[in-house]
Amino acid sequence: MSSSGSGPGPVMSLPDVPSPGGLIQQQQQGQVISGGLRGGVTSSLTGGGYKHFLDIALDLTSLEPAEVLATLEQNDPFQTNHFDTLLLQQETSLKRTLTIEEIKDIFPCPRLDERITLPDARVEQKAKDFRDGKHGTFLFFQHLRKAGGTNFCSLAEKNLPKEAQPHYYCMPDMGWSGNKDAGYLHSWSNEEIITRMAKQGFRIAGNEWENFDVSRHFDLPAVFATSFRKPLDRALSQFRFECIEDRGCHIKDVHKWWEQRKDLWNVYTKTFADPPVGARNHFKGSEHSKQRREMMATAIDTLSKFHIVLSMEWLAYAAPQVKSILGFNDVSALTTRVRPHISQAIREDGQEHNSLGSASIKKASWDPKEYLDAAQYKKMSEDLALDEILTEVARRMFLERLVCEDLGGGVPI
Repeated sequence: MSSSGSGPGPVMSLPDVPSPGGLIQQQQQGQVISGGLRGGVTSSLTGGGYKHFLDIALDLTSLEPAEVLATLEQNDPFQTNHFDTLLLQQETSLKRTLTIEEIKDIFPCPRLDERITLPDARVEQKAKDFRDGKHGTFLFFQHLRKAGGTNFCSLAEKNLPKEAQPHYYCMPDMGWSGNKDAGYLHSWSNEEIITRMAKQGFRIAGNEWENFDVSRHFDLPAVFATSFRKPLDRALSQFRFECIEDRGCHIKDVHKWWEQRKDLWNVYTKTFADPPVGARNHFKGSEHSKQRREMMATAIDTLSKFHIVLSMEWLAYAAPQVKSILGFNDVSALTTRVRPHISQAIREDGQEHNSLGSASIKKASWDPKEYLDAAQYKKMSEDLALDEILTEVARRMFLERLVCEDLGGGVPI
């Protein structure tokens, strides 16, 4: 199937979006507006560009889905799509991943007051405790299905002692539940998680099938990480993985599958906002704008506190953050294609190793515009409009932490 596409919807006028510039150490009223989990300057409680980009995200959230998508495409308010286009062009031309200096030519470290990552809301002590191997500390990985989570589990397996790894895809609750459930950490109290992790000596816990509990999970003695992927690509990959390749799903029509999987509509936003049951009823309509804004504000606040926020398309560039924050040395899993249950449906597509960065990811994935008809492409895109916003937020966070020296970035990849 192929998509002929449809014309863009109305475009919203957003606040002025700053352009990335060279790193400028600024002072306002004698207070340094800087910060960084691994940087040498203490984070300020004020300043930075977090509120500016939060306002942009919330203004977008108030719109109807078609307007959201049109505005993101035409305005590129988080400046990630332009970067992605240039990155793909250069990787394809050079037939390799880029160096950090080449990355910075495309996306220089923004000024301090133009950073979504400042002020830095992450807790460095938790990351340090994990790196130091402090008893009871662990890596909490919020696994967004088909967004690079299995790669991350493989990364942990290469860097943690075998006895520190849960037996089933980094999810300790498979054993806790008597082999009934895995990746349901919202269902376990903090006390239970802390006690069981410490007793068994596990150092990673994956939460795949439930939301991140914003009311209490940050109280765990953990360093927090997650990985995003373009929402529609992720959804189509899940359909391919589960249904086309016969892993528990027998629906071969993507239209029918999507109607039955309303739980996947804006799944990123729900995961990091942990809204009450019924949130799906607020995804559209001006009368629900307030609820959407609250949901998005919570999701972005949650994401800002995660120590590592990766983008699956850019995993080849994640090594500096993984090494610096987690203390992992073997980062080969970031450029090795890893899929669970691979023996069930082996793909002979020559993409087992990622040598071209985002170009390799694109080559290995189905293109939604080619696979979906125009009407289904429009429907699924609009059903994921909030996730498109949150993904752009996540991608900008990743880029800033990649190139900005005071955030531990700017180092060889």
